[in-house]
Amino acid sequence: MGAPAEHVLTLDCPEAPGIVHAVSRFLVEHGSDIIDNQQFGDRRFYMRVRFATSGGENTTEVLRRDFAAVAEPFAMRWHLEPAGTRPRVLIMVSRYGHCLNDLLYRTRSGDLPIDVVAVVANHRDHEELVTWHGIPFFHVPVTAATKPEAEARLLELVDSFDADLVVLARYMQVLSDDLCTRLAGRVINIHHSFLPSFKGAKPYHQAHDRGVKLVGATAHYVTADLDEGPIIAQEVIDVDHSHTAEDLAAIGRDAESAALARAVRWHCEGRVFVQGRRTVVLR
Repeated sequence: MGAPAEHVLTLDCPEAPGIVHAVSRFLVEHGSDIIDNQQFGDRRFYMRVRFATSGGENTTEVLRRDFAAVAEPFAMRWHLEPAGTRPRVLIMVSRYGHCLNDLLYRTRSGDLPIDVVAVVANHRDHEELVTWHGIPFFHVPVTAATKPEAEARLLELVDSFDADLVVLARYMQVLSDDLCTRLAGRVINIHHSFLPSFKGAKPYHQAHDRGVKLVGATAHYVTADLDEGPIIAQEVIDVDHSHTAEDLAAIGRDAESAALARAVRWHCEGRVFVQGRRTVVLR
């Protein structure tokens, strides 16, 4: 037997008696020690358990093989990965660089458990920053006429870098319905939380004119319904009459960066379960 190896098991299924017992029995039978366990039930049952078990180099494969028999009677959707597995993330950006810069810094400092494998941008504003981080940068300009070719190029890059997740870090282009479908559950977007009240250009200036008292941001999965995908994380910051429109925009950048980083972390740690138009996040 080798040194203890930590794994993370996530699952969801219709609620039924015996689910926790079946999972616990599986862990006991495999000599596992539960480190952390979270669960939630609401007609559907959700569970995330981190555990340590002794085994050899094929431990993960053995665990997956044996757990399949546990999952089948309950019709579970499940994933079992070694703890510390770092998802491969492709970031997309336009001209606003605050979310990109925040994600790159958090990744470089070890705060985010991801590997940023490439950055795709429709402008070159942040090429120098990305290159400094030692990450491949790809300029893929987009116009109405070239959008199909640009999206085909994006899919090519997602495939070639074997990206697990695509993050729209203020990427100011609407993805086609076809692309949203092909990458369903694998694309996270960030936007200000003034929608639907303040649409279009300069939402923070519109908000300032209306005297808003909260600035926020929403991170969500991308679907064909523009900015209406299942919400993962939100951030809200108090403001008041003394803040200028420029102040609101700066505060908004902080909110967007924080909400997006949190959403990426939760997704990559296996804490987010999508059920219809909403999510369950086991924090």
